[in-house]
Amino acid sequence: MLLKLSGEFLSPGGAGISFEASRELAREIAAAKQASGAELALVVGAGNLWRGARQGAGMDRVAADQIGMLGTIMNALALKEAFRAEGLEARVQSALFVERLAEPLVKDRALGHLEAGRAVIFAGGTGNPFFSTDTAAVLRALEIDADAVLMAKNQVDGVYDKDPRKHPDARRFDRLRYLEVLERGLEVMDPTAVTLAMEADLPIVVFDIAKPGALLRVMRGEPVGTLIHS
Repeated sequence: MLLKLSGEFLSPGGAGISFEASRELAREIAAAKQASGAELALVVGAGNLWRGARQGAGMDRVAADQIGMLGTIMNALALKEAFRAEGLEARVQSALFVERLAEPLVKDRALGHLEAGRAVIFAGGTGNPFFSTDTAAVLRALEIDADAVLMAKNQVDGVYDKDPRKHPDARRFDRLRYLEVLERGLEVMDPTAVTLAMEADLPIVVFDIAKPGALLRVMRGEPVGTLIHS
């Protein structure tokens, strides 16, 4: 499976990197991986370090996106160290050439790590500007032939018809079709990522990783959160 994490998970204040918060997250992921026996890859965003739309306002879009891609490498390295501290071996593979920091992105090598029980953290986004880490997550999931993309949320237990934190009457969906997500304009993930998943019939599970045991339940195939499929 491929787990998509927001960069904010690595910092309780939503800015910078907290190794304590990273270890807490790594502990939950490592325990779920061990208990489920699943092979697990990850993609982490960089919102805790760089928000191109806001901080890069007035900057060339390509340069702003490149800074964001570098941010994902920083987060991936921190998460790898957090996994190591929790007894889970992990490798970082980057779509950008940073040979002294991470392995190059090579499918066969990634599959070898997964088969050996290591976690693989894909960094550097797609390696190109104009694409989100959501799209990178779906792309990497397809490359390693993952069974599903797990979209981790914080205190939001699925996809709603409107923001449940602002609207008490918001309705949660147990299941959605890809086209419903696109037609309703539901802010689950980048539309490009949803379209790519739809073309490949790759299931997406949106769930609240902050709920104790939720990740393990998802990895065991139990009905948790919202399933987006065909």
